[in-house]
Amino acid sequence: MQTLPLRLNPGQDLRSTLESVLAEHSVSAAFVLQGIGSLSVAQLRFAGAQQAIEFRGDLEILTLAGSLSPDGVHLHMTVSDAEGRVLGGHVAAGCIVRTTAEVLLALLPGYGFAREADVVSGFNELVIRRQSHPDGA
Repeated sequence: MQTLPLRLNPGQDLRSTLESVLAEHSVSAAFVLQGIGSLSVAQLRFAGAQQAIEFRGDLEILTLAGSLSPDGVHLHMTVSDAEGRVLGGHVAAGCIVRTTAEVLLALLPGYGFAREADVVSGFNELVIRRQSHPDGA
């Protein structure tokens, strides 16, 4: 495992920035260990919902965790608003960094993650594969 700390800047889309990390670092598996920071816009999809709901304002990222694969990311986040109300759910595209987002990733060069249809859940779920090293080890 290799750790990779990231700092996202104002205006960056949280999800799309994390989606681009694997290709940039030539790995096909990673986990978000933790993330904190602030957003001006949060797009969260609640459990069982079909669509994300947009929240605007001064929002604090309390937690961010999930998996990254070349087929897509699966991220969960909790945020609080300026009055201390806390919301959480699946991270959708369009979560815009307000001042900063500090994210710690675990890159897993010995693994490949994929998202494949699961007959039990009906969703594309994580499939974990061990990758052989180029030197045959």
